[in-house]
Amino acid sequence: MTQMELAREGVISEQMTVVAQHEGLEAEVIRQGVAVGKIVIPANINHKNLVPCGIGQGLTTKVNANFGTSSDFGDQDSELEKLRVASDVGADTVMDLSTGGDTATIRRAIINASTLPVGTVPIYQAGIEAIDRHGAIVKMTVDELFGVIEQHAQDGVDFITVHCGVTRQAIARLKEQGRVTDVVSRGGAFLIGWMIHNQCENPLYEHYDRLLDIARQFDVTLSLGDGMRPGCLADATDRAQIEELLVAGELVQRAHQSGVQVMVEGPGHLPLNQIEANVQLEKAICNGAPFYVLGPLVTDVAAGYDHITGAIGGAIAAAAGADFLCYVTPAEHLGLPGPEDVRQGVIASRIAAHAADIAKGVKGAADWDKKMSLARKRLDWEEQARRSIDPALSRRVHGQHASAGSACSMCGQFCAMELAQKYLGISVTRC
Repeated sequence: MTQMELAREGVISEQMTVVAQHEGLEAEVIRQGVAVGKIVIPANINHKNLVPCGIGQGLTTKVNANFGTSSDFGDQDSELEKLRVASDVGADTVMDLSTGGDTATIRRAIINASTLPVGTVPIYQAGIEAIDRHGAIVKMTVDELFGVIEQHAQDGVDFITVHCGVTRQAIARLKEQGRVTDVVSRGGAFLIGWMIHNQCENPLYEHYDRLLDIARQFDVTLSLGDGMRPGCLADATDRAQIEELLVAGELVQRAHQSGVQVMVEGPGHLPLNQIEANVQLEKAICNGAPFYVLGPLVTDVAAGYDHITGAIGGAIAAAAGADFLCYVTPAEHLGLPGPEDVRQGVIASRIAAHAADIAKGVKGAADWDKKMSLARKRLDWEEQARRSIDPALSRRVHGQHASAGSACSMCGQFCAMELAQKYLGISVTRC
């Protein structure tokens, strides 16, 4: 039985118990959320070393780290190193997006090494194999595509991105729209090319019940991909994007009816003033299913700093109700991210997620900040480092320029809090 089916039977699974303990909530709260589809617990029955996490309403905002080889760079060792870095700096989940080398072997190594939930995009491997076998992605057969999906599920992948909403009607909307950047989703582009060449409907949409059967068998969480996501601000919230979202709403309902866990992926590039509306649309159309956003990036001109533009958008999206942030690294739009890009991307998105959790009133979020503030008042530098989102950086920066007193080298003997305690007799409260 899937986590959703267990929850509907009134069963609190081991995974639900772990999530409840991590979130500081009653297990019954988690069970109820999973039962109605507003919380998902990506936990493939074949991922044996998994420490489950919950994603959805009322929980801390989660952060995903993407990595994987390209056709130009990367191997198994490089991706395992990125997994280690992502885990060390606090990512909640990871996705293997490998498109180069022995992708099946790399995926299995990542799953075996990861205690975090692992996601993939099976259409990537299916496309690569179609090129090797037939000379072109457009010659991929439906059975070959679903064979790869089943392989990922059998290997223990916890959630898969599937671009089921890229339908022939969505393509028609795209053509009518006249976008600036057309399609920026690799999976979406693979399927659009296949559909136009074969004059057939998207197999992930047409054979959605087959997909549900695989997901239910292994309890794989479906992540309905946004193949029509805007790739620039000028394309945000257009007809093609909304057409896909409307289809996603219908597919969420069908997944829930089948007892399959599902979440919905969102844009992309969005101006600040459209982010909240996009979150509200997804929640209304998709029956409150967890919303998984890439960024969103709030400007197109910050290449090399897109972890910052993504964090700005992510904070606004999560505060408005998004549940899951896909990180963006400094290498976005420029090249394959390395381990340091992964580290910076995770930290930036974790800052965004935590800021949003404070705004949403998530249990424990504001308390973390209060404990940091009390440590600052005491000038307790080790406690400040320990409470920091990046303890290693905190210690390193503080130690760069030693101060003669107990304050930092910014203020030295003129530290405001130290002076206030001295002259106003303000006591220092301990945690």
